[in-house]
Amino acid sequence: MLDFFINMELCAQDVNITLIHVFRKPSSGEELMGQKFMKELPTRFTSVLQKAKDRLVEKGYIADKIETKLIEVLYPTISDGIIDEFNKKKYDMVVIGRKRMSKAEEFVLGDPSAKLVRALNGTAVLVVKCK
Repeated sequence: MLDFFINMELCAQDVNITLIHVFRKPSSGEELMGQKFMKELPTRFTSVLQKAKDRLVEKGYIADKIETKLIEVLYPTISDGIIDEFNKKKYDMVVIGRKRMSKAEEFVLGDPSAKLVRALNGTAVLVVKCK
């Protein structure tokens, strides 16, 4: 998804970017991984966000205009966290990757990208289909 965004023809100097990771309530399988695994997640995702920021800077985006944010409040779904963040600070565009979901996941959780397209009024929602 980051590669897709980087290859968009945007004026890199005029763009403000917020890279976020939203934590959701852990599944029972994740809880079985243990406390140590769960405590390491913020550090791991901080590193992922920093690497994404570094790549954007390498491609000409201005470091001071790129914010990274970990949303550690546990949301039932990722889309709930994104919607909450959007309502706190309006964004002109939301870019989200869409991964394949099993039919059971989609039935239980709903399609996050479709939920965002419906919920985020007054903004562009770009859904990038991930491999």
